[in-house]
Amino acid sequence: VTEAKYLSDYKIEIVFNDASHGVVDLLSTVSGDKRPIVRELINLSDFRDFRVDLDTIVWRNGCDFAPEYLHQKMLHNSSSR
Repeated sequence: VTEAKYLSDYKIEIVFNDASHGVVDLLSTVSGDKRPIVRELINLSDFRDFRVDLDTIVWRNGCDFAPEYLHQKMLHNSSSR
């Protein structure tokens, strides 16, 4: 992940180092994951508070997702439109 921009709800526009880019919707991830660090992100003000670091998105509470997971979510979202 080289760039990330919050759009709305649980959607983030992401640019990857292979020049691919798109929108990742993390609602199902945030609402379906039972780990407390992920569940905290259900609060939109907490969800919006992220930065790009270590080639992925990192939230203030330390939560992050592998860039490969984000890329897969982006591709899945694009193919389901």
